[in-house]
Amino acid sequence: MFDPEHEQPTGSAERLVFACYGADGMLWSSPLYQGTISGAFKNALDWLHVLGRREPPFLHDKVIGLISAAGGVHGLQAINTMEYSVRALRGWAVPYVVPIAGALGVFDSEGQLRDTSVRVQLETLGREVVRVAERFTSDRSLHRATECDEAADRVAGAAAPAES
Repeated sequence: MFDPEHEQPTGSAERLVFACYGADGMLWSSPLYQGTISGAFKNALDWLHVLGRREPPFLHDKVIGLISAAGGVHGLQAINTMEYSVRALRGWAVPYVVPIAGALGVFDSEGQLRDTSVRVQLETLGREVVRVAERFTSDRSLHRATECDEAADRVAGAAAPAES
């Protein structure tokens, strides 16, 4: 459990925090409980608070796809909550989301999908997260290359003899 008095994660919380920080893209999924995300999912989000001391902080420029599973038809409520969290953590939620309504009938007893339309939606979301994450990654690489070129130009300019 997240405890703000002990902000150094250990064990599985530590693996979660650093996996999220190292990822270019993620899929977040939560069941809808009482009109919002589950307590376990909220606890996981709370641990991401420790990334605020990093540079860049939190989930800066991480691309996140959102999924919810609801027993009824109101799965978007959990997605809306997750989207607010993505923004608060400085990530980017892709606009395509998958609220799975009537989740009890969509998955079998082993947790496997029975509904091909939901499978297509999930695959589409996964492709969208990868597509956007690749764009962010190439943009960061281009930005880093430009910074390196500018630094090399400054060094070369400083080493050049002054003209009189």
